[in-house]
Amino acid sequence: MPAVTIEPVPVSPIPLARLAEVLLAEQQDELESTVERALPLLQDRVVWNINSTARGGGVAEMLRSLVGHARAAGVNARWLVVGSEPDFFHVTKRLHNRLHGAPGDGGPLGDHEREVYERTSRAASERLSGLVRAGDVVVLHDPQTAGLAERLVTLGANVVWRAHIGLDLPNDYARAAWDFLLPYVRPAHAYVFSREAYAWEGLDPARVSVIAPSIDPFSAKNQELDPATVRAILLQAELLAGGPAGAPIFTREDATPGRVDATAELIGGARVPAEIPLVTQVSRWDRLKDPMGVMEGFVRHVLPESDAHLMLAGPDVRAVADDPEGAAVMEACSARWKSLAPEVRERVHLALLPMDDAEENAAIVNALQRWSSVVVQKSLAEGFGLTVTEAMWKGTPVVAGRIGGIQDQVVDGETGLLVAPADLEAFGAAVLGLLRDPAVAQRMGKAAKEMVREKFLGVRHLAQYVDLFEALIRGRAAGG
Repeated sequence: MPAVTIEPVPVSPIPLARLAEVLLAEQQDELESTVERALPLLQDRVVWNINSTARGGGVAEMLRSLVGHARAAGVNARWLVVGSEPDFFHVTKRLHNRLHGAPGDGGPLGDHEREVYERTSRAASERLSGLVRAGDVVVLHDPQTAGLAERLVTLGANVVWRAHIGLDLPNDYARAAWDFLLPYVRPAHAYVFSREAYAWEGLDPARVSVIAPSIDPFSAKNQELDPATVRAILLQAELLAGGPAGAPIFTREDATPGRVDATAELIGGARVPAEIPLVTQVSRWDRLKDPMGVMEGFVRHVLPESDAHLMLAGPDVRAVADDPEGAAVMEACSARWKSLAPEVRERVHLALLPMDDAEENAAIVNALQRWSSVVVQKSLAEGFGLTVTEAMWKGTPVVAGRIGGIQDQVVDGETGLLVAPADLEAFGAAVLGLLRDPAVAQRMGKAAKEMVREKFLGVRHLAQYVDLFEALIRGRAAGG
């Protein structure tokens, strides 16, 4: 048996009452209705969420918020993380890339990979058998957990498989991943995708639901920070040049004060000048996020026409266990950065953000997105792109790839600017346009925040999950 772990993630209840500060009246009514429906439906059940990492990436951030809000409402919601050996995560990273339509490392998805995947899934299922009971609701997230569905169904649980990855126009790479995963996904009672276009061929359409991701406006990553605090956090993290400032304080999810004490690792060590416009992309070190393309587009088309600096920020790759390619992507970016002329290199910054404390990391990202003049997300493929939602909530103008779920967030020319992902010249022109016209940038940022308030806060997300659980539980009880 492989070395498989099942670890509970501690999540503090996140009070629902404070959402009243940001919700419209009809949203507040919807939240109250959701709680009223959820409590009798779920009172004797545990709602389990199972994924492969407790930190790093949008899935973990959403789970912390959604589980915290559910627990505050009185639902017995829990979160488990499946850990395994590197071979398993090499297979699931291959699946991840191909579900995005990309070849990834080009390796096979054959009998050996299936044996590795099934071996880990069997071991994890055995461990879960002592935890999950008949009638519970289990939400399995992404390829890493699909192999658990069949065993959980036999235990009598209500099983949902949730895909956070998708492709508008599937190609042979995506279909190869579907073919690999379909036998494991099919036994689930329901399948959830972020966009209608992402639903796979070969799945029962009657079991498919569409639920877009969301953000928590009070999390450390999205809560309001005044300009002095933003500056203080970035100075403490050693991302911004300058002298002493105020206290780098934020509010933790349990409403206690937090303080940023950690520092980021800057390749080359040069901090961003405080008085210069900053263009930022925050993402995992993933080829599909195209940090190299962002660097090239900035160097060729933005840097010669402005005094702006670029920040490519991502997690410390040593702390993200389920992404075996992250270090290689980071090294490739670092090598390209080192090849730049010195006067160019000093305007491009690569930052590894500390990961020991997830909320400290989130506070640093929050400050960085608020400090930036423009936030970019020039992904080559994107299931949704929560970094776009986060920047929009902060009123920071966004330039992003016209791809995947980003298109559901950014109305081109109104709540941000969309460009063809591979068009570096168009990318540069869009960034320059916002840098040169602060009034347009401000207007787009304001419209973007209102769009997030209307469509991408957790209250909508929770309501859709309760709708799904209600239909699933009542339908199975009626023999459907």
